[in-house]
Amino acid sequence: MTGLNEDQARRRGHEGQPGRYRQSQALFEQAQRFLPAGVSSNFRLGAPPLPLYYRRAEGGHLYDVDGNDYVDYVLGMGPIVLGHAAEGPVRRVESTLRTGQLFGAQSPLEVELGERVCRIVPCAERVRFTSSGTEAVQLAFRLARGFTGKRRIVKFEGHYHGWMDSAYVSVNPGEDVRGPYDAPDSVLMSRGQSESILQDILVLPWNNLELLTRTLERRADEIAAVIMEPVNCNTCVIPPRPGYLEGARELCTRLGIVLIFDEVITGFRLALGGAQEKLGVTPDLATFAKAIANGFPLAMVAGRAAIMDQLTQGVVHGGTYNGGVPAVAAALATLDALAQDDGAAYRRMEEAGQALMAGLRAAAARADQPFLVQGFGAVFHTSFTNQRAIHDYRDYARYTDIPRLQRFVGHLADEGVRTSARGTWMTCAAHDGADVERTIAAAEGALRRL
Repeated sequence: MTGLNEDQARRRGHEGQPGRYRQSQALFEQAQRFLPAGVSSNFRLGAPPLPLYYRRAEGGHLYDVDGNDYVDYVLGMGPIVLGHAAEGPVRRVESTLRTGQLFGAQSPLEVELGERVCRIVPCAERVRFTSSGTEAVQLAFRLARGFTGKRRIVKFEGHYHGWMDSAYVSVNPGEDVRGPYDAPDSVLMSRGQSESILQDILVLPWNNLELLTRTLERRADEIAAVIMEPVNCNTCVIPPRPGYLEGARELCTRLGIVLIFDEVITGFRLALGGAQEKLGVTPDLATFAKAIANGFPLAMVAGRAAIMDQLTQGVVHGGTYNGGVPAVAAALATLDALAQDDGAAYRRMEEAGQALMAGLRAAAARADQPFLVQGFGAVFHTSFTNQRAIHDYRDYARYTDIPRLQRFVGHLADEGVRTSARGTWMTCAAHDGADVERTIAAAEGALRRL
């Protein structure tokens, strides 16, 4: 368990099959001589049996340095919507490589992509490109504050908006620090964060329209924006309660507050126009990343012209790699593929995901395990609980057996199935019926081992 703290080791609870991960273990030990904890992101440490090292990926599969083949439902933490090394984006990027990668200026491809996004995404009257979802959220915060002249941002427990100080608050707060349900404490999630940012963040439980209404009406004169994942993919893939998004939309319009949807996961995954298209509620601003370029680093903020045009009126945003040619080319090819044949890629993802969800439920029932599967075909969550649904972060923390989930994830890896440490599954257009059958058989074995 080198490179892990005690809590991570406890949560992992799985050492893997002897010899199966020998080369990954050796690389992990070597990496710790040069990289803190042996990785380039702390969020890669959690999945059992250990941080694995991969040689290649193709379609819906990953292949590690030990020669193990995995059906992959992590998909690069979400970006791989078409499948690994998808031909369209790869071919389009290859065509740009000899023309230059970074101009420190604009390209025609950037204009083409901006126009395409404004046609596809309901809230998009203007678009600004950046390199990561974390950066996009920071820009959305700055735009909202510049537009309203107010400072506070409302966010919700269990929603993740990037790792920077001003957003990494109350993502998974412990029971001993999160405070009362109707007035949660704002909890910093990392040592080294500046405590001063807590003056600007107001935390609420999600999916409670009455409490949101009471808070916004009482404090509207200080709240610049409300930010939320329209589907809480970072905690149990929790859908909004009926009327919740509509109620938040009405409140923000009436009170002069900017409504921001963080669509870094849901954007271009749940539908071509994102969760806002699928769920029928349009925010003022939305942040996107991940699936827009099928694994190439690209993100963006899209939104109302009056807010986005603050970038011409004193709100400053920069970035050397914004709108880089290879990533923009990949995004154009990805959107082409997603729109092709009237959205056939989405139908394939939904079909594979729904079959997986049904098969996992049936396998858990046969194994007599308390098991909840919730979400959508393109992104869903599995947890060990007797609850029929999870509605917010506190439900998840209170009612789900996280150590058992960790063991399940580890057993799945032994069986050749890769899913996230937090139990989130994502499908891609390359997953097929054989992958689903193999995965359900692997789940049967993993559940028996529990």
